[in-house]
Amino acid sequence: MGGARTICREHHTEKDARSLSAIVEDSEFQGRRIAVIGMERTGLAAAEVLQGLGADVVLSDRKDKDALGPSYRAAERLGVQLLPGTSPHTAIEGCSLVVPSPGVPRSAPVLQMARAAGIPILSEIEVAYRIARAPIVAVTGTNGKSTTVVWIGRMLEEAGIGTIVGGNISTGAIKLPLIEAARRADPTDVIVAEISSFQLEWVQTFRPKVGVLTNVTLDHLDRHGSFAEYAACKARLFAAQRPDDTAVINGINAPARLIGYRAPSRVLWFDRGYCFDADGACVRDGILTVRLHGVEYALVRADELRLPGTHNIENALAASAAALAMGAPPEAVREALLEFTGLDNRMEIVAEAHGVAFINGSMTTNVHAAIRTLEAVDRPIVLIAGGSPKGESFERLGCAMARYVEHAVLIGRAAREIAEAAYEAGFTRISFAGSMDEAVQEALVHARPGDAVLLAPACASHDMFRNFEERGEAFRAAVQRVSAVDISPTAALDED
Repeated sequence: MGGARTICREHHTEKDARSLSAIVEDSEFQGRRIAVIGMERTGLAAAEVLQGLGADVVLSDRKDKDALGPSYRAAERLGVQLLPGTSPHTAIEGCSLVVPSPGVPRSAPVLQMARAAGIPILSEIEVAYRIARAPIVAVTGTNGKSTTVVWIGRMLEEAGIGTIVGGNISTGAIKLPLIEAARRADPTDVIVAEISSFQLEWVQTFRPKVGVLTNVTLDHLDRHGSFAEYAACKARLFAAQRPDDTAVINGINAPARLIGYRAPSRVLWFDRGYCFDADGACVRDGILTVRLHGVEYALVRADELRLPGTHNIENALAASAAALAMGAPPEAVREALLEFTGLDNRMEIVAEAHGVAFINGSMTTNVHAAIRTLEAVDRPIVLIAGGSPKGESFERLGCAMARYVEHAVLIGRAAREIAEAAYEAGFTRISFAGSMDEAVQEALVHARPGDAVLLAPACASHDMFRNFEERGEAFRAAVQRVSAVDISPTAALDED
């Protein structure tokens, strides 16, 4: 790949030491007592990096040692002060800065207490930006973030650019918090980061060289008080950009378009159905085309992409515009467009068994994403959906089920709510399951050769699983078990 080097999780001790010493010399965090809130992946990374920058770190969590389990044991190895199961007051006592993990909401007592005491609060990505020596390409949006991030990374790799992929993304081996990516990156590297609305709540100067907004649809209303508040968080990605920075923004999606109108940077719109006279990305005569600085690059035919669905055409346009804006040559972008086959847990074909395709879409965690996934499957669908609701209505999902789904197996806390929405839309071919194994077995009962059993939950995973990855792994394991069973008519006669 032209000498490219992608760093995901592996450690490069000598390089890390050089990078850290260069950052420490003028670190604004040296000598400060800093409260890091949350002992999960991001909190652990923030504590480790801040300690390396010379800070006196206090790492706390509202959970006790037993509830934290492996996370606490990982925290013990850092050598920082640990306060599991502590009170909000104790967590921030004597501290001059608070760095919360993304999972800690603005309403958390510890953050409200810090605000009342006048203690500054910075998100982990804000700290990361302040210590980063490499430019950052940051991708946010409701859906398509992970796919777009990895696709941009592949394009830059093809161009021979040292690329570090991280941030909020969690797929395969890529589980690198932005603060750790910032610590590792050389000035000649490019950091490509997935950024969530949670991470944008406490940014001040965070300024990506290229910011990408894939779309804004209803999501996370259980965290943000309203859709307006959620959209405002997404807009913060661009707030500190300058005219020589670039914003790549979805021109089809109305909320994203409103954010783009207010962006202080150069905007590259992408739109699969409309071609712009100015710079931007579109599909022209069936070909993905990007215009940049007045020069038009015809890349690949839309039907040559290996990822199905119109949403992946949008992801491809966004990634192409971002990579070209970062200096990748069009031939590298073309190669990555043609080669990329997608991510685990997102339209991942797990197996073909008994004439049925089993497709893992565990990363489909909201209604909009579930509908786009249903639209992308080109065969009759037996749907497995449900999980932990996120505060959005399932009305549109019910209508989509009536249009695209042959039978639905519903799981988790949201199962009854989804069923009610489907019934309202006139869709009644529904059954329920208490586990992923049971759901896959039930789906296979209703599937016929040529069908697809699709896991597209439209919900978070926290009622039955730790995260969407564990949910996807449970689906894979269940599929493997049913795939090993001979359900042919001859087998049934033999059993008799």
